[in-house]
Amino acid sequence: MTTRILPAAGDPDAARAIATLLSQLPAAEPALPVPDSTTLLDTLARLAAESIDELPEVVLVHERIGPVPALELIREVALRFPAVGVVLLSSDAGPALFSAAMDSGARGLIGLPLSYEELAARVQAAAQWSVGVRRHLGRGADVFTGPGGRVVTVTGAKGGVGTTFTAVQFALAAAASGRRTALVDMDLQAGDVGSYLDVQFRRSIADLAGIQDISPRVLQDAVYDDRTGLALLLAPADGERGEEVDDRAARHIVGALRSRYELVVIDCGTQVTGANATAVEMADVAVLVTTPDVVAVRAAKRMVRMWERLQVRKAEDTAMVVNRWSKHTEIQPALIEKITKTRATRTPVPAAFKELQAVVDAGRVQDLDNRSSVKQALWTLAGELGLLAAPEAAAGAQRSPKALGSAGSAGPAGSGGSPGTSLAVRVSGPVARLRRGREG
Repeated sequence: MTTRILPAAGDPDAARAIATLLSQLPAAEPALPVPDSTTLLDTLARLAAESIDELPEVVLVHERIGPVPALELIREVALRFPAVGVVLLSSDAGPALFSAAMDSGARGLIGLPLSYEELAARVQAAAQWSVGVRRHLGRGADVFTGPGGRVVTVTGAKGGVGTTFTAVQFALAAAASGRRTALVDMDLQAGDVGSYLDVQFRRSIADLAGIQDISPRVLQDAVYDDRTGLALLLAPADGERGEEVDDRAARHIVGALRSRYELVVIDCGTQVTGANATAVEMADVAVLVTTPDVVAVRAAKRMVRMWERLQVRKAEDTAMVVNRWSKHTEIQPALIEKITKTRATRTPVPAAFKELQAVVDAGRVQDLDNRSSVKQALWTLAGELGLLAAPEAAAGAQRSPKALGSAGSAGPAGSGGSPGTSLAVRVSGPVARLRRGREG
């Protein structure tokens, strides 16, 4: 049997040493080393989406992998891809680290510097375990990523751009299309998801912060099953408790939600914390919401640059949603895309707050009329971003307002086509100010 091995090592010298020894193993098929945790998880997710049989039997994780620490990365791989045998490579091969690695889901620990005999023995043991698990699970490919298991984060460039409203509508659209959906409020100090949906619940995300192994029962106790069909994990009522949710807790919580729900929509607010930065890093789709004005666009550019400096998210991997847009706006989506280096979505959200005021003030945004141009745009966006249950549902969302509460295939009524490409941008006023500051 051929054993497929995927090494993950951020240090180039370590990667070369690992590749050299792996090439000497009999019946081994080593892949090229991946340089960081993000690439490793993306690679495994892509392979799992094709077939269970495409996943490697063994993953080797070097102790200096980043940006996610090695043990946290092992825990996430074990949770999302449980039939992959993970082996940790570390210069510390003591009993304390061995115990911590096993608790995280590793199948072995190899001391550094590498020796051929130990590497061969550990890889063989992990590969045999992986084959046994796959034989036991049979062809149940869906097991490896949970029932869908997509994570979508919604972040605001600044306060007041419509982040929470966008996240709520995305979740409602997904639930209406038939997806089992969780909506998480990770605006930890000022979360308003509960207020928008008229929900009060004694539990919050902070109650999960100190739990290392979040079982389905524990998770269910913290989640509120709303009548809209959404599972809600709310922000703490006391903002100071938000500090309890650090990056480690966020990784465990998001991983547990991913394994239980088809879609997890996370409202990350507008402030970068360890928790929501972790969520954005783990997300399959990261949405950044802005309005077409100078201050908001500059804030969006600042947010994207911060994510890149922190190695959270690349600009080109970020979807930009333009809220409160009109064809008379001087700053158009194409210019925002160029300035921020993100990917502007095809469907902007029109400026029509009068449609929303009654339901927002009543805390009943789920009751927004299907004829609302804002709702139509946001639910169309949900289809564009792949949040709906199936291609047929996404197509239906673009054709039938009554089916999924959305209409129009490329933008708000009367826009016709992609505003980022078809509408001219005037070069005076705020646009000139933005262009002058683009290099800043």
